Amino acid sequence: MDALDILTDLENVIPYFQAIFSADEHRVIGYEILGRYNGADGVESLGDFFLDEGIPDEYKVEVDQVILTKALDKALSLEEDVLLFINRDAEILMKDDGESFLETLLEYEGKGFKLDRIVLEISERNYHGQFYHLDHLLLYYRTYGIKIAIDKMGSDSSYLDRIGDLAPDILKIDLLALRSTSTSHAYQNVLYSLSMLARKIGATLLFENIEMVYQLQFAWKNGGRFYQGYYLHYPEANFVDRNSRKETLRDLFHEFIFSEKKKLSTIFDLTEEFQVQLQSLLVKYKKYSSYEELLKLLTADLTDVAFRMYVCDEDGFQKSANIIKYDSDWIVQPEYAHKNWSWRPYFLENIIKMRNEKRGILSDLYSDIETGETVRTYSYPLNAKEYLFIDLSYNFLDRKKLLLS
Repeated sequence: MDALDILTDLENVIPYFQAIFSADEHRVIGYEILGRYNGADGVESLGDFFLDEGIPDEYKVEVDQVILTKALDKALSLEEDVLLFINRDAEILMKDDGESFLETLLEYEGKGFKLDRIVLEISERNYHGQFYHLDHLLLYYRTYGIKIAIDKMGSDSSYLDRIGDLAPDILKIDLLALRSTSTSHAYQNVLYSLSMLARKIGATLLFENIEMVYQLQFAWKNGGRFYQGYYLHYPEANFVDRNSRKETLRDLFHEFIFSEKKKLSTIFDLTEEFQVQLQSLLVKYKKYSSYEELLKLLTADLTDVAFRMYVCDEDGFQKSANIIKYDSDWIVQPEYAHKNWSWRPYFLENIIKMRNEKRGILSDLYSDIETGETVRTYSYPLNAKEYLFIDLSYNFLDRKKLLLS
């Protein structure tokens, strides 16, 4: 696609619209504007045109402007609660300090399109200017009600440094790398962390590039409120009916809810089983002289369940050695005695919960620091001040199936 061909045929530069669906309404809440060229070979994406660093920015600004005005002309007919997502490269936006972009939006505000319906998806991929200049502009845009979304989350870790500065309204997370169930657990953990971060700063999560039901379920499970991708709807020249996927999404979410409730029930049942089993074992082995002796006694009953056990006090100081399973043998690791684990996430919170409820707790999935394996830990109050920790083996969790999801 030749840049000059496009610039001399702007009449055939057109907007396409990709629908964005919501989890709470199961319907379209907005549309992302995408650039297309209707040339001799049919309709083609202008993505390569905008990504080509050999094309002058002035050309891109001109084409961007054509797409935006044509899109806004069409958007005037939309219902007043529908959002319009507009992509802008920060480097190009700052060429005139963002003035022409805002002028266009203000022109259409005069025609009845409120600016609090605009979501600016800002990409800083090629930005070489001072970030405080960009931040000042975005803050100024916000005074008009314009929402800010950070684009390409999940594909460029450097964006994490910018979240605190921008405090965006929306984090847009790319699920392109999550195209199969074989994607590493570590990658899923990164996306889970982003969902926790969004919750902390009050941002909405939008998951894009959803191409299969597995990705949609992952997005739903990890706090995604908005979704887009080919699985839900392909970009079109016109606005798709807002309720076009309502029944499908409702049915899918029912399946997701059923699956999640089933998993949570399995976790609850397992926690109850451990509670009963540990109560019985501690009565059986109540005459122990040291915690190391108790741990050795427990190995006989927990050898198919655990791969490591230890005891800590309520402040996180380890009161025993580790006892860890290598192959079929249990080995004592005395060097772990007296180490402190209070720095671990949720450690003290779980201690207080166990102390107050006098019940054991099964942790979330996490990657073990030493083995790298995906594990869960069952912790149990031995008394008011000391607690038993049982790291469950991957093989045991795998046998339970749902505990690894």
